[in-house]
Amino acid sequence: MASTKDVKVTLYWLEKSRSQRILWLLEELDIPYNVKTFKRNKDMRAPEDLKKVHPLGKSPVISIESPATSEPIVIAESGMIIEYLCDHFGGDRLVPARYADGKEGLVGGETEEWLRYRYYMHFAEGSLMPFLVYKLVNDTVKNPPGVPFFLKPIPRMIAGQVEEQFINPNLFGTFDFLESQIKTAPGGGPFFSGNKLTAADIMMSFPLIAASMRVPLEGKYPLLAKYVEALQKEEGYKRAVAKIEEIDGKFEASL
Repeated sequence: MASTKDVKVTLYWLEKSRSQRILWLLEELDIPYNVKTFKRNKDMRAPEDLKKVHPLGKSPVISIESPATSEPIVIAESGMIIEYLCDHFGGDRLVPARYADGKEGLVGGETEEWLRYRYYMHFAEGSLMPFLVYKLVNDTVKNPPGVPFFLKPIPRMIAGQVEEQFINPNLFGTFDFLESQIKTAPGGGPFFSGNKLTAADIMMSFPLIAASMRVPLEGKYPLLAKYVEALQKEEGYKRAVAKIEEIDGKFEASL
């Protein structure tokens, strides 16, 4: 585990982005850090200045200055950032035990808690986020800016068909699955891997909290709604929100 007093971590935070969950993790692990905030352009794209940090110009990105390197390490992608920080800054308490007693190193010897943890570390971006992004884009197509009002029924009709035949079946099928996963979580939950918060829950926080702003969950998905509510009550999450409110003046969990 790294000595935090010898390491400097900087988070490049973009409004309405995945970077909020990295801020939560930094708070959760009590890692000293700096935040550099960025605003989206009018077209909702990230500013060009972010490309000076990482060639793709996206967020989250962190840089780490360490005595072990002559140049700062720049790390992008939420999953890698979370795993790297957990590896070096005491994140083992956010990762379930991998093997059952007496089955260390054996194929199939993994605990259900660990298998779920590893699964949701990938599920958040691989299975959940694409359909939320599709919905976001499709909602924009329904009411495209700059299109004369007498032409708007055409894109609205097309977007409606895409939503009905492709987006909704996949999105709500995913929510059905998540509801069942919480119901069958080890130890009765309330988190996906059991009764303790894991780094995978932090990974899942952005898409689900943001989704809850657009898709009502309470009626059909009561367990998922309680899960989202529980995440927002976590002290580390509340500290992360307060940090952005202090720096940027406001915080909005949104896609």
